[in-house]
Amino acid sequence: MIDASTRAQFDLTDEQRQIAELAGEIARREIAPHIARWDREHVFPRALFTTLNDAGIMGILVPEEFGGVDAGYVAYALAVEELARADAGSAVTLSVHSMIAAAIVKLGRDEQKRMWLPKLASGDTIAAFALTEPDAGSDAASIRATATRDGDDYVLNGRKQWCTNGSVSGVTMGMFRTAGGGARGVSSFLIDNTTPGVTVERLTEKLGIRTSNTCDLAFDGARVPAGALLGREGDGFGSAMTALAGGRIGIAAQATGILAACLEHSVAFAKDRVAFGRAIGAFEGVSFKIAQMATDLDAARLLVYRAAALADAGRPFVVEASKAKLFASAAARKHAAEAVQIHGGYGYTTEFPVERYYRDAKITEIYEGTSEIQQIIIARSLLGKLD
Repeated sequence: MIDASTRAQFDLTDEQRQIAELAGEIARREIAPHIARWDREHVFPRALFTTLNDAGIMGILVPEEFGGVDAGYVAYALAVEELARADAGSAVTLSVHSMIAAAIVKLGRDEQKRMWLPKLASGDTIAAFALTEPDAGSDAASIRATATRDGDDYVLNGRKQWCTNGSVSGVTMGMFRTAGGGARGVSSFLIDNTTPGVTVERLTEKLGIRTSNTCDLAFDGARVPAGALLGREGDGFGSAMTALAGGRIGIAAQATGILAACLEHSVAFAKDRVAFGRAIGAFEGVSFKIAQMATDLDAARLLVYRAAALADAGRPFVVEASKAKLFASAAARKHAAEAVQIHGGYGYTTEFPVERYYRDAKITEIYEGTSEIQQIIIARSLLGKLD
């Protein structure tokens, strides 16, 4: 197995290796036999997350006192990567769920932790993220949805777009404007999805990651208690950036898993497919693609594992997470296309999974901060803000 040799070079703990092996086994047993149909029919595999819960993976970033396993970001990245090798959609469901759990751990008050973390760790509740609006995506400080204080409550109004896990979740971390314009007027809330006035307006049809639930959420006079405020009022932009920084490790790991799957299938096909009397892997036009694919896979893993290790150590990791996401997502998109090319006409059919990897890979360059946003973060870490 390709991973047995490459991961042996990384200084992983026994627990981290066991989590990777467990997630990989679940992916092979519970996802791989069904993914072609799930993708075709846009199935959200809810039972899969019960299995992941039984394995402790749904609570991978939740402290043990709240029912989690508290295995850290490296283990989280490994689990996401393994799931993404079989299905990138299921991987992002886990990634966003874990991202919200980690945000509650870091920013939540004691009562919020007691209320939500055990439910998230058990997998009984899946967490969603609601940041983007029709006119506020990368420019998150332009949020228009409002939260108006009314006695002991806040009243939420507005529309959120492309909410990952939105229609299957029990709690949503949402960003709403509580004051004037700019980043300082945005606040973060933990919203019970059964709250009257919270409705799913539509499910989003997507190019790829079709097993991931994506929807638009409407908030029409939805009344939530003041205790739903996550962090301090006006600090929601920072809360969102905190969540996204950890989430970028997850998306980078997702992209790495897609890339690993592309390499595995390309190697197998290049050995088996014969043209002009030889396996096509004997031709440099194919073998050089595979060599570059393997090199970029190792580079992506090094970047992802470094960012995750820094997060586990409590050290700054925002720039490193951006570098990991920028590189891994571009590599996944590039090599998914190369995997289709290696497979030739077969790669363009649904008989082989590389066409799905090709469709799934592109989104990793877009969500949780586009590649352009990652470049801004990296450049400013070196140059400062020059304007």
